[in-house]
Amino acid sequence: MRAIVFNQFGGPEVLHETSVDLPVPGPGQVRVRVAAAGVNALDGKIRSGVLEQVFPTALPAVPGRELSGTVDALGEGVTTVAVGDEVLGWADTGSYAEFALSSQFAVKPSGLSFEQAAALPVAVEAAERVLRLLDVKKDETLLVHGAAGAVGTIAVQFTVSRGARVIGTAGADNQAYLTSLGATPTVYGEGLVDRVRALAPDGVDAVLDLAGQGALPDSVELRGSADRIVTTADFRAQQFGVVFAAPPEERSAERLAEAARHAAEGTLTTTVGRVYPLASAPQAQRDSDSGHARGKLVVTVG
Repeated sequence: MRAIVFNQFGGPEVLHETSVDLPVPGPGQVRVRVAAAGVNALDGKIRSGVLEQVFPTALPAVPGRELSGTVDALGEGVTTVAVGDEVLGWADTGSYAEFALSSQFAVKPSGLSFEQAAALPVAVEAAERVLRLLDVKKDETLLVHGAAGAVGTIAVQFTVSRGARVIGTAGADNQAYLTSLGATPTVYGEGLVDRVRALAPDGVDAVLDLAGQGALPDSVELRGSADRIVTTADFRAQQFGVVFAAPPEERSAERLAEAARHAAEGTLTTTVGRVYPLASAPQAQRDSDSGHARGKLVVTVG
């Protein structure tokens, strides 16, 4: 089968398309004919080798942690789906490929495109996980750095639905987008502390850093301490006494199914910022590495 592979760590240029063996599903797994694969910041960090001590990677490797597509084969014990069913979920093998294995998946609603479906698994899980850590309550104010990205898009909506206020940072081009999600937008960069204080004179109750662009010092200053600050992107978290939210081993297929249903019904916005063919996966990761993408970047297969 066709797949994107990297044989060494480095920049996006180490990614190339080649032929690899077709994966065989084990107990509890399905093999999915991939229609779309989500592109995540973590993909680029693993490819670069910067996370090798945290996520050891056997080379050559196929990147990709989430997918949507059609069930092609069933492993032993799988009874919740049948061959031919359309699904979305987390990939056990790299999803930048024609086929991938998954043991955590949900049936894709018919009203959801494959591209929209591939934008959900990582973003939904990450948003729910960090909001649990921050315990944001009704009438509180949450500051989100990198609010226009894939996880930010979902986290903003989840927070607003709880009756809390969100101040979201993003580039100038994404200010109106954040407003459409229900956030109060502001630009990042120099003067951020003063801008946030002007928007929230009583202070912010919690901070979520999804950008990893050096926002932790400002976040600690705004909070007055490292309390209730979580980052998913800045590996200097310990230096500032901030919680780093690492991806979990277990994920909820039931919650993913619920989020997919809301997305199909239009009550949860999932934004696909750009779609790339499989051969353009290096460019997709290059754009993801820049940290300025709106919504989700998706690679399509086939």
